[in-house]
Amino acid sequence: MPQYEFDKSSFSFKKTGHTIWSVLLILLRFFVVTLTFAVIYYFVFSLIISTDTERKLRRENRMYERIYPQMLEKEQMLDKVITGLQVKDNEIYQEIFSAQAPSLNSEDAFDILAGSDTIPDRKLVEYTSGKTDDLLEKSKKVEESFAGLLDDGSKILPPLSLPLKSVSYAQVGASIGQRMNPFYKVPSRHDGLDLIAPQGDPVLAAADGIVSDVNISRKGLGNQVEIRHDGGYVTRYAHLGDVEVRVGQVVKTGRKLGTVGISGNSFAPHLHYEVLKDGEYLDPVNYFFASVTPDEYVKMLFMSVTTGQSLD
Repeated sequence: MPQYEFDKSSFSFKKTGHTIWSVLLILLRFFVVTLTFAVIYYFVFSLIISTDTERKLRRENRMYERIYPQMLEKEQMLDKVITGLQVKDNEIYQEIFSAQAPSLNSEDAFDILAGSDTIPDRKLVEYTSGKTDDLLEKSKKVEESFAGLLDDGSKILPPLSLPLKSVSYAQVGASIGQRMNPFYKVPSRHDGLDLIAPQGDPVLAAADGIVSDVNISRKGLGNQVEIRHDGGYVTRYAHLGDVEVRVGQVVKTGRKLGTVGISGNSFAPHLHYEVLKDGEYLDPVNYFFASVTPDEYVKMLFMSVTTGQSLD
């Protein structure tokens, strides 16, 4: 639409046109106003209206806030279990190899990463070479320990076989230490390992030896068989049902000694298994590692440590 302006000299209206600068100014004002409204709309939309993704993220954050304390508790429990496993591992090496368990420290792996996001090839090669040499040296020591056991007749292996035909981690109960007595409901000393099994299952000798004692009783540990082994080791098998060996009998590894029973003060059918060396009670689960897989062995250790109530 054409625009007009008043000319004072001629006292009349004249037709005027737009200059380039006036058009640009109009466009700039329009752009600024439009941008301002867009920003206001965005902030109002983002503050008031939530998208599906935002609602999902909020729900996840609330869930993580709830489970974080539980995760901390589990982490602390796993740290304690790992520490216990390391102690038991060292006990086994001390008992069998008369040496400290080899330590594979993974924390050294982070030293090479300190202070830099990139690693030169030379450092990687040096680090890998050093770790390889270290592992080979430790492997050599383990091989020498096994070779010494095989060559030196003075070193006697402890009873390493399972006292039952097959044992899973779910059958492992309380091991040695203070455990809750199932009858009196008070903590009491427990000197063996409870292995849950059906009544009548065969009980087997854990190593070659001589039957040194057979006790038939309705009290305490009930029907028991004791075997003396080379190296000062003794194994006891308690709460038996039937007993199929006699005192003085020579038995081989895997020989049936009797059956799982519920004789004596037994809360349920199970085998109470003890291992001693020179009169000192040892943790029987420590000697299962040669008869089960590593994964099963770790689970057995966990069950034996965390089970708070014995079955006798």
